[in-house]
Amino acid sequence: MIHPLKFKPILKERLWGGTKLKEVFGKPIESDITGESWELSTVKGDISIVANGSLEGRSLQDLIDSNAEELLGKSVVERFGKEFPILIKFIDAKQDLSIQLHPNDALAKERHNSFGKTEMWYIMDADPKAELIVGFNKDVTKEEYAESVANDTLLDLLNYEEVKEGDTFFINTGKIHAIGAGVMLAEIQQTSDVTYRVFDFNRKDKDGNLRELHTDLALDAVDYEKKDDFKVAYGHDKNKVNTMVDCPYFKTNFIELTENLDVDTAQRDSFTIFMCVGGEAKINTAEGEVSIKSGETALLPASTQKISLQSIGAKLLEVTI
Repeated sequence: MIHPLKFKPILKERLWGGTKLKEVFGKPIESDITGESWELSTVKGDISIVANGSLEGRSLQDLIDSNAEELLGKSVVERFGKEFPILIKFIDAKQDLSIQLHPNDALAKERHNSFGKTEMWYIMDADPKAELIVGFNKDVTKEEYAESVANDTLLDLLNYEEVKEGDTFFINTGKIHAIGAGVMLAEIQQTSDVTYRVFDFNRKDKDGNLRELHTDLALDAVDYEKKDDFKVAYGHDKNKVNTMVDCPYFKTNFIELTENLDVDTAQRDSFTIFMCVGGEAKINTAEGEVSIKSGETALLPASTQKISLQSIGAKLLEVTI
């Protein structure tokens, strides 16, 4: 029987990272350039370790290997085998991230034996005038794009979106994008670490080296059309499950609590993830309970029949397959 799980954060130093993950969420970091907290991961070399209850110290992959259907759900195992299909992160961008994109499943499989990376962002905090880059500001040809990369004029072709807390973006594979300075967000994505970096503002790392660009690989992976398909409109009804994103790779709902809420999961053939993006909540199930506060994540197994959410003021992202 698997109880509700919390995991030790896997902290990542990044050239563009800062200190908000410690200052705002209390993550155990010492570096001044921590950019990411991986909350749920089975990426090779970065596998999450349980931090609570009787299963403390076990790895997520170990639990999947020994209890795949109980933890993941039968339909999830049929699709993904004994691989956790989602990677969950909190990101703090003190500086602009590199401009990048991700290949689709077919290209990622062919080139890297990996899944592609479809992802979504929920803005948790943003400095005044902070922006994201999402897509192009006009339709662009492959030749125009290649020329702009060669001439350092790519920024002129990109679409900028000013953001505030609660804004949500869905990033298809192939869509060029970047998180801007002053943005802290929750990220939900396919399990993949394949990124094509196409521009990095000519920055150098701590050793004085320019970071690798993937100019040639990106050419066949970019979606060159201007598409206004990235901003997610969603309901904000309190004490209800509000659909945000429903795509083949994950389903995400927004829940804001002013009173306790029971969620029936008996027919849900999938694990359930709760990311706390505001306040704090207690999650009760027949198998046990767990508390999460802003910047924390919990995983509930597919075998869970009913979930009781107890909070006044929590904002949660509920993620399933």
